[in-house]
Amino acid sequence: MDYIKEWLKVPDTKYTAGEIFRWLWRAWRGNRLQAVLNAVIGLLSVVVSLASVWAVQHAIDVASHAVEGNIFAAVGLMGGLILCDFALNISSIWVQNLLGIKAQNRMQQRILDRLLHAEWRGKESRHSGDVLNRLEIDVSNVVTFLTQTIPSSLSTLAMFIGAFVYLCSMDWRLALIITFMIPLFVIVSKVYVRQMRKLTREVRDQDSKVQSVLQETVQHRMLIKTLESDEDAVNKLEGTQSVLRHKVVKRTMFSVFSNLVLNFGFAFGYLVAFLWAAVQMSKHLLTFGQMTAYLQLVNRIQGPARQLTRLVPAFVSVFTAAERLMELEEDPLEEQGDSIELAAPVGIRFKNVSYAYDDGEGDVIKNLTFDFPPRSCTAILGETGAGKTTLVRMILALLHPRKGTVEIYNSKESYVMSPLLRANLVYVPQGNTLLSGTIGENLRLGKVEATDEEMKEALHMACADFVNDLPDGLDTQCAEQGGGLSEGQAQRISIARALLRDRSVMLFDEATSALDPDTERELLGNLLTKHDKTIIFITHRPAVVDYCDQTLRIEKI
Repeated sequence: MDYIKEWLKVPDTKYTAGEIFRWLWRAWRGNRLQAVLNAVIGLLSVVVSLASVWAVQHAIDVASHAVEGNIFAAVGLMGGLILCDFALNISSIWVQNLLGIKAQNRMQQRILDRLLHAEWRGKESRHSGDVLNRLEIDVSNVVTFLTQTIPSSLSTLAMFIGAFVYLCSMDWRLALIITFMIPLFVIVSKVYVRQMRKLTREVRDQDSKVQSVLQETVQHRMLIKTLESDEDAVNKLEGTQSVLRHKVVKRTMFSVFSNLVLNFGFAFGYLVAFLWAAVQMSKHLLTFGQMTAYLQLVNRIQGPARQLTRLVPAFVSVFTAAERLMELEEDPLEEQGDSIELAAPVGIRFKNVSYAYDDGEGDVIKNLTFDFPPRSCTAILGETGAGKTTLVRMILALLHPRKGTVEIYNSKESYVMSPLLRANLVYVPQGNTLLSGTIGENLRLGKVEATDEEMKEALHMACADFVNDLPDGLDTQCAEQGGGLSEGQAQRISIARALLRDRSVMLFDEATSALDPDTERELLGNLLTKHDKTIIFITHRPAVVDYCDQTLRIEKI
C-alpha cells in the first residue's frame, strides 16, 4: 500500500478525516429534517422496487401458466407499484428543491456571519472572488452531500442488502459470485480517495482563481478600457482557464481509468450471472419468470454497488469543499457580547502604542502617545504609508496594538478599546463606499429605523440637498459602488449616513477629498457647529486643518 501511495504521489491533507467528519456533523444539525425526509422516501422507493421485481416475476409466471393466478390482477399490481414509484419521485423532487435552497441559504448565512465576526487581519489573505466561490459552490456541495447524498446512500445500501437477501433465497452461490468484487473495491478505495482529494482540491482552487480574474476584470473594466488592455485582460483569463482545463483533464483521466476498472468488474459479474441463469433455465431448473427475476436482482445488486462506488467521488468532493469552508473559519472570533456605549462626550487616548503587520517590514507605528480629548477636532497628517489608516483601524478595534493601549473614556470611566465599544464610533472611509440599492437604503445602514425627515436633515447637514432634486429622491437607485453618482456626491451621502448613526466619536478618512473648496467649508462648518462630537480627520487638505483644534503628524518610520 505504501508503494502504491508513493507511485500515485498521494499527498498529506491539511485536516484529518476525523476533523472533517466532526465539522460535517455540526453542519448537518440544521438540515436533519430534509435528510430524514429524503431517507424515508428512498427507503420506501427500495420497498417499491423490490416489490416490483416480485410483481414482474409473478405476472410472467401467471402468463406462462407456471403458477396460477389472474393476469389482470397481476398486471394491475405492477401498475399500482409504478404509480407509487412516480409519487415517490415527485415527493423527492419537492423535498430537494424546497428544503434544499433553505439549507444552502442557512449555511451561507452562518459562514458569512462567522466571517463578519472574525478578527480582521489588516491584509486579506484571500481574494474576494475565492471567498465568493467557496460560499457558492463549496456550500452547495456540502449541503447536497448532507441532505441528498447521505440519505440516498442509505436507500442504496438498503436496496443492495434487500436484493442480495432476495437473490440468496433463490440461489446463494450466484449472490456471492455477484458481490465478490466489492471487498477489492474497499481495499483500494483509500488510496483512490486521497489522490482524488488532491486532484479535486487543485481543480477547485484553480476555479476560484478563474472567478477572481473574472470579478476583477468586470469591476475594473473602465480602467482596462482606458488603458486599452482589453486583449491583455482576455489573455490573462485564458491563461488561468488553461491551467484549470489541464487540471480537469488530469483529474478526469484518473477518474476514467478508475471507473473503467470497476465497470469491467461489474460487466464481468453480469455476464457470469446471465450464463448461470441461462444454464439453469436450459436444465429446466428455472422458470422464465424466475430467470427474469434473477437478472433484475443482479441489476439491483450491481446498480446500488455502482452508486456506492460513486460515493467515493462524492466523498472526495465534499471533503474538499469542507476543507475550503473550514479554512474560512480559521481566523479567531472577535470579542463577543453586548455593546458598551459611554455617556457623551467621549475621548480617545493612545498610550505608548506600537503596531506592525505580519510581513516582517517592522513597526508601522512606534511608541505613539496622544490624546483626542472629548469634543476636540483633530487633523492627522503624514505622508502615504506613514500609518495614518493603521491608527484609525486601531481606534476602530479592527487592529490591536502589539504594545501599549488604546483607550476610550469619558469623565467617569475608561475602557481599553475593543469591538464591544464600536457603538461609540462612526467611520467614513476614503473612496466610494455606497452599496447597490437606493440612496435611502444606503442611508439606513447608519440608522435602520430612520424616517424620511431624519434622512433629509442628515443630507442637509452633509451638503447633499441635491438628492431632493433627483427625480426619485431618496428612492434613486445606485449601481454597484455608487454608480450613477459623482465621487463628491457619493462622499456627501456617506457623511450623511454617518450623521444618522449619531455617535460620540466621528472618524473621517479623506472623506472630503472629492469636494470643491466652498462645499468643503460649508460641510465642515455644519459638522463643527455644535461642538458636541470628538472628530478626527485624516487629511491632506489645508482647509480641514484650519478648522481643527490640534494636529497629529505621523512620520514614516
